[in-house]
Amino acid sequence: MRMPGGWVNSTRRDRLPADWRTAIRPAVHERNREHICHLCGKPGGDAVDHKKRGDDHSLENLDWVHQDVPPYCHRYKSSAEGVAAQPRERRAREKHPGLL
Repeated sequence: MRMPGGWVNSTRRDRLPADWRTAIRPAVHERNREHICHLCGKPGGDAVDHKKRGDDHSLENLDWVHQDVPPYCHRYKSSAEGVAAQPRERRAREKHPGLL
């Protein structure tokens, strides 16, 4: 089975708790049956997401998000997290050629 996009080289699925499908995800559904996205506040979230980055799978840290349906909140969140994780390298400041 071919994994979509970001899952290709990911170990994320391997790090999910054994009861992810049988207990954790259903509990998130019970708490938020309308699948209200924790990012935009609109109904119709299609994936369970971590509110805070990392592998904390506690119910307090999990909620629904729009991943593969508009407005694609998870894509924007993941992109922003990726940019924030990039090292910010800066070139040494050069003197203006007219001021040499």
